[in-house]
Amino acid sequence: MTGVPILTLLVALPLVAGALLAALNNRDGSKDGLVRWAALGASLVPFVLSLALWAAFDASAEAAPFQFLERHAWIPTFGIEYSLGIDGISLMLVVLTTFLTPIALLTSWESIHERVKEFSVFMLLLEAAMIGVFVSLDLFLFYVFWDFMLIPMYFLIGIWGYDQRLYASIKFMLYTMAGSVLMLIAIIGTAWLHQQATGAYSFDVLRLYELRIPEHLQYWFFLAFAVAFAIKVPLFPFHTWLPDAHVQAPTPGSVILAGVLLKMGSYGLVRFAFPLFPEAALAFAPLLATLSVIAIVYGALVAMVQPDMKKLVAYSSVSHMGFVVLGIAAMNTQGLQGSVYQMLAHGVSTGGLFAIVGMLSDRRHTRLISEFGGLKAVMPRLTAAFLIITLASVGLPGTNGFIGEFLILLGAFRWDPKFVVVAGLGVILSAVYMLWMFQRVYYGEVTNAENRHLPDLSLREWAVVGPLCAMAIVMGVAPNLFLAPMEPAVTRIVQRMEARVPMNVDSGWRRWFSHDAAAATARVGTGEGQ
Repeated sequence: MTGVPILTLLVALPLVAGALLAALNNRDGSKDGLVRWAALGASLVPFVLSLALWAAFDASAEAAPFQFLERHAWIPTFGIEYSLGIDGISLMLVVLTTFLTPIALLTSWESIHERVKEFSVFMLLLEAAMIGVFVSLDLFLFYVFWDFMLIPMYFLIGIWGYDQRLYASIKFMLYTMAGSVLMLIAIIGTAWLHQQATGAYSFDVLRLYELRIPEHLQYWFFLAFAVAFAIKVPLFPFHTWLPDAHVQAPTPGSVILAGVLLKMGSYGLVRFAFPLFPEAALAFAPLLATLSVIAIVYGALVAMVQPDMKKLVAYSSVSHMGFVVLGIAAMNTQGLQGSVYQMLAHGVSTGGLFAIVGMLSDRRHTRLISEFGGLKAVMPRLTAAFLIITLASVGLPGTNGFIGEFLILLGAFRWDPKFVVVAGLGVILSAVYMLWMFQRVYYGEVTNAENRHLPDLSLREWAVVGPLCAMAIVMGVAPNLFLAPMEPAVTRIVQRMEARVPMNVDSGWRRWFSHDAAAATARVGTGEGQ
């Protein structure tokens, strides 16, 4: 693959396909079938490319930190470059994105009947923006893709959503834009500091990693980045936009929102917030961990009382993403590797839950748990698929959810056992609300006459749930297939943090709550004790 700009191709192909579809004359809807197949084909090409990228990726510890680098001057006056590259972490998230996009498009074939061309265009543009976020190594370019992603998702919710879609889409836009403005200020400030130190502006992450930022500015910049990423995760108390967006979004939008978009926040913490501002990250890590365990328990408790299946799954996302942030806050090899793995696992299992809930909604035009019951006798294949995804979501050993949660809890325990005690309650509660929902929907007698003749999985729906179920099991029984490529990248991030700040067990909450925290911070900044 030498000389082939594969990362540019991954971003450009969905953009070009979207532009070609936009130019197609389909005002009367007569070409909807052609549009659907064209969009699906256009989304499968990046998936194949991402698998080729994975096959060519060098996962050895001696390999370069970032591979398949592409760098071209863009706005030289300000040091802005078109800079792309991947490590094992971004590789896995690119594969997740290209894996879920065709599945999301397939779920739309039964639920989207109006403006099919426009819907397909926005989905392809969204895929390009998501891939761009994960492969950008220039902060300005990253910000462009980060904000560009808002546009297609805003329209996907606002046009093809349910009754309160405008409210949900505007709320989604306002929350994310508020965080984006803070992040932009911090990005500009970081580039300015590079100019003060070297005489030239730079937004290149690899150069900025080596920049020594004064600690008082680190705190402000880290907060700006962390708030932007916490909104996207979403982390308590910035989570209120998510249930509305999920409930009002069409099924494909919910699949992508849960499967990929939420991971951008946690990815941003791993790629930018912690490595760029290590001293501030260490100081705020206990606060992030506290908010994450609140999110874990709070999301689980609220999910337990939801009458709407989609809203239940939405709050479960708040809970599960709390685990991801907890592992990042621990910032050791086990915790960070578990967080990245949980991003992948959550994308597969929660994307699958939304897809199957959408199938039930398409059949019955309701998502209320009370409207169902006894579906096991009517739809045994769909029941089996839902059971596999449900067990993966609650972290049953042998499924993908177990690996990520186990590594996160192990890493967090090494860092501070107190957080694990509370987070463990979330593991129990997730089994309660998911299995209780499954029991009420699929077991018992068929009490509603409308449920007696519901069709089981169609061939198209098999193409949706089959890969999701298979991936949930493969990730559970062969985790090293996914852990090995990301391990060198995780190790480098932890080592970079340790080189700047001693990340031992005592440097977390004890330092944060210590009466001489300011003095300790000053010592770290001058290099004492390292």
